[in-house]
Amino acid sequence: MHHPLSLYNTLSRRKEAFEPVHSPFVGVYLCGPTVYSEAHLGNARGPVVFDVLTRYLRHLGYTVRYVRNITDVGHLESDADEGEDKMEKAARAQRQEPMQIAQHYVNLYRQNMLALGCLPPDIEPQASGHITEQISMVEEIIANGFAYEVNGSVYFDVPRYNAEQDRYGKLSNRSIDDQLAGTRDTLAGQDEKRSPLDFALWKKASPEHIMRWPSPWGDGFPGWHLECSAMSRKYLGQLSDIHGGGLDLMFPHHECEIAQSQGSHTHTDESRFWVHHNLITVNGTKMSKSLGNFVLLGSMFKGPTATLTQAYSPMVVRFFLLQAHYRSPVDVSDEAMQAARKGYRKLMNGLRLLEKLSLPEGTERQPDTEKADTELRKLVADCFTGLNDDLNTARAIASLFNLLRKLNGFFANLPTLATVSEAALDEATTAYRTLVSEILGLQDEPRANAEQLLNLTLDFYQEAKATKAYDKVDQIRAALKQQGIVIKDLKTGVDWAYSED
Repeated sequence: MHHPLSLYNTLSRRKEAFEPVHSPFVGVYLCGPTVYSEAHLGNARGPVVFDVLTRYLRHLGYTVRYVRNITDVGHLESDADEGEDKMEKAARAQRQEPMQIAQHYVNLYRQNMLALGCLPPDIEPQASGHITEQISMVEEIIANGFAYEVNGSVYFDVPRYNAEQDRYGKLSNRSIDDQLAGTRDTLAGQDEKRSPLDFALWKKASPEHIMRWPSPWGDGFPGWHLECSAMSRKYLGQLSDIHGGGLDLMFPHHECEIAQSQGSHTHTDESRFWVHHNLITVNGTKMSKSLGNFVLLGSMFKGPTATLTQAYSPMVVRFFLLQAHYRSPVDVSDEAMQAARKGYRKLMNGLRLLEKLSLPEGTERQPDTEKADTELRKLVADCFTGLNDDLNTARAIASLFNLLRKLNGFFANLPTLATVSEAALDEATTAYRTLVSEILGLQDEPRANAEQLLNLTLDFYQEAKATKAYDKVDQIRAALKQQGIVIKDLKTGVDWAYSED
């Protein structure tokens, strides 16, 4: 199989033609959430981007295995292997078991991702369920001489790896000398580490530490970076096709993943493509829980929030995230969200329009439609050109609007449909549906409140009775009955009930 899709590979710092390791099979891994709190808007960008990527790969005919992990152990407050485990900290604050905290936020995360139109991953492994695999990987790394044990903890030996295996920092384009220069004073208080660049593969559990497992080095828990290397290898093999996450994960998390994978028996970069999406900002500042400028997804759907003055539906949020290229930053504001809502509704109106595009009865199609067909097919091709160019959804959406403008022109003057062939029109309408619904994953969200509409209908019913317009009374009764609703005339007014027939 060969397709014109290209992706920007962070490892090579250029766009490359996408070729799977074992075509037609494609292995995709996305670093998922640490489930110690509710997801915010920034946590949604990766899942939405990778959902579209997965959908498009499947559209191209690939057989995709999409893995998105859950981090429920080992993610400490500091990337320098210091501080309390985020899961334990949340558990202590709420006086619950860590796994209670994890399960609660996993459930909430899945609900939010489903609302955003993200298809469930094929495999969603949790770090706490793969301790055996992580211990095995640590043993391999020690056996290969790239890790050492100190007082029950195990650390990856970055200087030795850098000297013997490969350049540590190649993903983030950081030299080890620059890294060392920036960490000369950070080894104090970390006497166990031989170098300030070394990172934990396994940490010894203190007596008060709740989450702990037996290991060859004593009771402890895995380092944060280890889980993804172990689980990616288990479910996608030694070399996956695509591994991704936010730019903030490039260093140290993904850099450490590559080192771990090469330091074990694989000697690979873990993934053929490393794909990183940019961040969500608020007034130009990265959205994060530590800065307190985040917008929780659940709050965003209900509104208002401290940042936004009104609610925005999940599909509007999805469109907002897709209207920019994934490698570009996106700043959230009411103005930006309202523009996204307008764009989303345009695309939904386009879906409704497709059902009404038909040549008027008695109108003959023109004998020569080649020029019009070519123009229409070019508009369709432009949409896919954007997707093939590093999954540029912004360009694809702009091309969709161009296509929609053409289709709107046909609808405004239906006889002009005679200028295009039935085949070209069918290709255009099919492509529009496929791009909007199946690839971009945008679904129509009913905006009408069913009960309000029903009450309005009952008002019309009462008005028709009062004016003795019994034909309208009968029409309203019959129309509601078709919907399984019966009208009940009461002394106090009018009510409705579900039909029991």
